[in-house]
Amino acid sequence: MTTTVCPSASTAAKPAAKSAAQYSPYVTHAPYPPYTSFSSYVRARGPVLLRTARSLTANPSDAEDLLQTALTKTYVAWDRIEDHRALDGYVRRALLNTRTSQWRKRKVDEFACEELPEPAGVPEPDPADRQVLHDAMWRAVMRLPDRQRAMVVLRYYEDLSEAQTAEVLGVSVGTVKSAVSRALGRLREDPELSPAR
Repeated sequence: MTTTVCPSASTAAKPAAKSAAQYSPYVTHAPYPPYTSFSSYVRARGPVLLRTARSLTANPSDAEDLLQTALTKTYVAWDRIEDHRALDGYVRRALLNTRTSQWRKRKVDEFACEELPEPAGVPEPDPADRQVLHDAMWRAVMRLPDRQRAMVVLRYYEDLSEAQTAEVLGVSVGTVKSAVSRALGRLREDPELSPAR
């Protein structure tokens, strides 16, 4: 479930019945001015930011919550952000920091499984070969452990360098290199991708 983005606890607790495709102005009754530039930014970049959030978590609802949290942090800091041309980087950093905090706080009763359950109502894949390969690759990426998946997404989907990936995640370049190497090894061995080789 998503929540209205605002800095006050009373309004932040109210649920918002919005689908992922309906990102529109979030700020309603906040003690901050209603930044029209923030609303415009979210309308324009919401779908792209949601795709980034989806790449960091396997659950669409978790991705929406993750994006809402990142947008809340962005809204609260809106008047302190000097360069609004770098907003995507700011929100991406908030997404990654929030997701990293979730990894560190993960409950012990959560276990990785070999197969991720497909969400109900997912349409059949496009019969085109390229789309089939894309779907298979994405499923293989989603089966990676959280940190490896985040590093692969940053390196190959977001096209960041090893140094930039290390800086965003707060780890060493060597950690990024070894984790990405292990992730690529797992992808090479994934049975679903074997027909593509």
